[in-house]
Amino acid sequence: MQIQLNGEPSQLDGEQTLAQLVESLGLAGRRIAIEVNEEIVPRSLHAQTRLNDGDSVEIVHAIGGG
Repeated sequence: MQIQLNGEPSQLDGEQTLAQLVESLGLAGRRIAIEVNEEIVPRSLHAQTRLNDGDSVEIVHAIGGG
């Protein structure tokens, strides 16, 4: 399956949920926000949100400072 991940083409092996994508990218447990097709997906829905061929996914890391 082909998606756009942060503006770059990315090939996924079969169907995946957002939670599986986050895990495969090594981002599990980090403070991130995810947008699929220009809509923010709450963390509580990552495990049940399935990605589809052609989806556009943007992942943003929260960085603290002061």
